Amino acid sequence: MRSIEELIEVKRDGGTHTPEELQRLVTAFVSGEMPDYQMAAWLMAAFIRGLDSAETAALTEAMARSGRMVDLSGVPGVKVDKHSTGGVGDTTTLVLAPLVASCGVPVAKMSGRGLGFTGGTLDKLEAIPGFRVQLEPEAFLAQVRDIGIAVIAQSADVDPADKKMYALRDVTATVPSMPLIVGSIISKKVAGGADAIVLDVKVGSGAFMKTEAEARALGAELSRVGELLGRRIECILTDMDQPLGRAVGNALEVREAIETLRGEGPEDLTELCLVLGAKMLVLGERAQDTVAARALLEASIRDGRAIEKFKAWVAAQGGDARVADDPSLLAVGAQTREVVADREGWVEGFDAEGVGRAAMTLGAGRARTDDAVDPGAGLLLAVKTGERVSRGDLLGTLYTSDAALLDEAERRLCSAIRIGDAPAEPPALFLEV
Repeated sequence: MRSIEELIEVKRDGGTHTPEELQRLVTAFVSGEMPDYQMAAWLMAAFIRGLDSAETAALTEAMARSGRMVDLSGVPGVKVDKHSTGGVGDTTTLVLAPLVASCGVPVAKMSGRGLGFTGGTLDKLEAIPGFRVQLEPEAFLAQVRDIGIAVIAQSADVDPADKKMYALRDVTATVPSMPLIVGSIISKKVAGGADAIVLDVKVGSGAFMKTEAEARALGAELSRVGELLGRRIECILTDMDQPLGRAVGNALEVREAIETLRGEGPEDLTELCLVLGAKMLVLGERAQDTVAARALLEASIRDGRAIEKFKAWVAAQGGDARVADDPSLLAVGAQTREVVADREGWVEGFDAEGVGRAAMTLGAGRARTDDAVDPGAGLLLAVKTGERVSRGDLLGTLYTSDAALLDEAERRLCSAIRIGDAPAEPPALFLEV
């Protein structure tokens, strides 16, 4: 067996690892035998030289098996998870989880926190007073069995390799490596016990994948590796050239999720949740096809089962379920500012990342993993691409607890909204289904 140093040399020189060598690397790193500086060197070598398909699959499996594997076999039915590659205003989990669960497909999901301009599901859930994202494994499984839904923080002993490797990737400029992205995403889903996974790969200025070609390549590799590891995969490419919905920020997005579950949400967020949810119901063997699945989802929103499942979920995890009937219980920043157009014309597009960074400036995001997040900070957009505006029309409203942050956030938001002289077509929400 080669030494750790020799394994680094293999990848540095463009060589190929065996599955046993990748298992050795992962095991040594998690145990502490391989120090951070050696893993950082290997990550950079892998970033520059790449991993082939067999290496990516072997690395992913080794990461998944680096800690405890969640056993969901005691929960009846096919367990379907959903993963988004991240975006701005991406509130889908808060809508999808109760909506799909209300139609009879169990949702047992481990989620993460936001970093940079992209939001995190756990931060949004913690904007609900009392909501607990930490559950013991037995309580997690019992909740899924009892009410069909639980969304929690990833346990420290589940896929510890990914936690340690991602922390290093974040500070060594090796995050945007396709094999490492695939390993991070799929290893967590395999370790988390999912039988099937719906992948929402975001494309555009507010996504990690800026071009359609990059997103297609990532989607294909995620699907291939997931299937090699025995999971059924559906992949959808969706637009992130403008924020999804109109809310960006934790409490604000929870409010928007509640509106959507009541049938009163933004058109794009609603449509995306119906399409993703239909895929989940088919994979979960609750419907024969997406047409029948969509009908089940729409009926659940209409008759109130979706919002009732949301209430049961929030209450089960210690949250104040009254927010579903009175969203004003979700505290938003007391310091506000309306941002208005300085000219007339048409909204011809967004820098979606710029919108996310405006919300981050207000306190809604974090630059480092240990930064605090203001749950009430964020912004509400008043316009979408293709809409006409006059001088003085509202573009968006800023929310924060610190008035000193408003000027910079306003500047960022204005820079992120492009107003032109000619009508513009809104981008298609779906690039490929």
